[in-house]
Amino acid sequence: MRDHTYEVRMDWTGNAGSGTASYQSYRRDFTIESAGKPLIAGSSDPAFHGDPTRYNPDELLVASLSSCHMLWYLHLCSVNEVVVLSYSDHATGAMKENPDGSGQFVSVRLNPKVTISHADALQRAEALHEEAHKLCFIARSVNFPVEVVPQIEVAAV
Repeated sequence: MRDHTYEVRMDWTGNAGSGTASYQSYRRDFTIESAGKPLIAGSSDPAFHGDPTRYNPDELLVASLSSCHMLWYLHLCSVNEVVVLSYSDHATGAMKENPDGSGQFVSVRLNPKVTISHADALQRAEALHEEAHKLCFIARSVNFPVEVVPQIEVAAV
């Protein structure tokens, strides 16, 4: 078994001059960086006084699940002779907010739309979504259900 370490730098950039002197006195803005990569501008969800033009942690969690599944799926297709021509996903996540202000994700649904090159690979292409889900590092790490509802099309000849 191999261990992997991931490092990011996260900086709060929302001090509007008086820090957190009051609930309204600060912005929820932050940046995320990792060596050699573009900066990600983040904030909280607009429902929690965040900037709607920035990514929020909730969206980033859903994006992590979606991209992890996609990367495993593409790998599995490449080694199982399924030629993927396009892949997109409109993923959605549901979070429940509790009366005390805490909350948790209760589900995420991935809706990958895949186009493959040949009809004879259709069954394999469908089965590989289940395998990708079993292998996805992020899906294996969360404590809520992640549903995968793929739509697979064969490219027009």
